[in-house]
Amino acid sequence: MKASRLRRGMNLWPPFLFAGIRVVELSDDYRYARVRLRMHRWNRNYVGTHFGGSLFAMTDPFWMLMVLQHLRRDHVVWDKAAEIEFVRPGRGDVFAEFRLTDEQLDEVRSLAADGGKALVWFTTDVVDAEGQVVARTRKQVYARRKKSVDGGALRAV
Repeated sequence: MKASRLRRGMNLWPPFLFAGIRVVELSDDYRYARVRLRMHRWNRNYVGTHFGGSLFAMTDPFWMLMVLQHLRRDHVVWDKAAEIEFVRPGRGDVFAEFRLTDEQLDEVRSLAADGGKALVWFTTDVVDAEGQVVARTRKQVYARRKKSVDGGALRAV
């Protein structure tokens, strides 16, 4: 799927749309994404800062989607685990950026090369407009080479 089409679809996806989350940029090669969460009355918590669920949701699908776009032909890719650390209260617009490197993709491929599962952690900082860290998320992505018709793992080309 073209990245621009996926970006537009994600911006209309109810969990993002109603939380005030917007995918600002998704590169054509699925190597970079930038997401913004605007502060609204409906996404504030009891003390007037960003609701933690919205902070987490803004980072939720990106690592899996980006890895999947690069490995989908030969691998099964899923989210496996996630963590969030709240560093400081979030007020105003906050942002998250995702950069998928060749080294990260090589690590996933290497761990899954023999038909085993790859479990790789990716970290993302959610920052405010001044660049101060509001929250830090970690996502563990699972990948495994797809089975061939004869039951063995597909061979790397």
